Amino acid sequence: MASKHAPRIPEVTAHLVEAGGKRLRPMLTLASARLCGYEGPYHVHLAATVEFIHTATLLHDDVVDESAQRRGRPTANLLWDNKSSVLVGDYLFARSFQLMTETGSIRVLDILANASATIAEGEVLQLTAAQNLATDEDIYLQVVRGKTAALFSAATEVGGVIAGVEDATVKALFDYGDALGVAFQIVDDLLDYRGDAKATGKNVGDDFRERKLTLPVIKAVARATDEEHAFWRRTIEKGRQEDGDLEQALALLHKHDTLRETETDARAWAEKAKVALTALPEHEITDMLRDLADYVVARIN
Repeated sequence: MASKHAPRIPEVTAHLVEAGGKRLRPMLTLASARLCGYEGPYHVHLAATVEFIHTATLLHDDVVDESAQRRGRPTANLLWDNKSSVLVGDYLFARSFQLMTETGSIRVLDILANASATIAEGEVLQLTAAQNLATDEDIYLQVVRGKTAALFSAATEVGGVIAGVEDATVKALFDYGDALGVAFQIVDDLLDYRGDAKATGKNVGDDFRERKLTLPVIKAVARATDEEHAFWRRTIEKGRQEDGDLEQALALLHKHDTLRETETDARAWAEKAKVALTALPEHEITDMLRDLADYVVARIN
C-alpha cells in the first residue's frame, strides 16, 4: 500500500486495514492453495490482490452510500473526502492488477479480472434495482452474486489454479466460494435489521435509510397489503422517510416473518457451500472451511 509520491494513499488504506475486519477473502485464497498442496510464494500475492480489490470496493461503496461508519469507525470519506476515497480505491484496484500479474498465470489474471468486472456490474445493478419495488428475489440474487459472491469464488478458485490441480477440484472450490459469498451477504443484509451495532460496526437500519431493497424487505413487499405497499413506496421508492418509519418497517418484517425466512435462506446457502466441500480431499483445512460456513451464519446469533 506504500506510495512514494502520494502519502494520502497509505493514510487512507491504513485507516481501513487498522480497523480490523474478518479478512475472510484472503484467508480463503491461502486456505485453498494450502489445501491443494501449493508450496510456492504466489498464494500470498493473490491473497493481497483479493484483499486490495475488496478494500477498493469498500472505499467506493462508502462514497456511493454516503456511509458514516465502517467496522465501527468513521469512514474514509468522512475523515478525508469523497475524492480521496474514490482515487485511493482506484489506486488499490490498479495495485491489485500489478500483484496478480506477478504470478505469471494468464488463467489467474482472467479469473480475477472477470471478478473485478462482475463486482462493478453487480454494484451498478444494485444501484438501479435498489429502490425499485419490482425487484424480486432473482434480481437480488444476481446482485449478491455480483457484488459479493464473485470475489469469494474468485478467492477460492485462484488458490486451486495456482496449485495446478485438476478442473474438478477448482470447480468445487469455486462452488464453495460462490455459496459462501451468497450466505455471507444474506446474513449481512439480515443483520442490518437484526444486528447489534457494536458487534457489526454498522448502524442498525442503514439499509432502510439508504433505501436498499434487501431480501427481508423484498419478501415483505411481495406479501404487502395495499396500505403496506404504499408505505414501502413512500420510504424506499420515493425516499420520504419520517420519524418512526424504521420501527414501522421492522414491524412489517416481523408481521410477515421475513427475517426468519431470510435466515433460513442464509443457512441453506451455507449448507450448499459445505456440500461443495465433499468433492475436495479430506484435510484439516477442509474441516476449517466447513466450520467457516457455519461461522458465517452463526453471526446471526
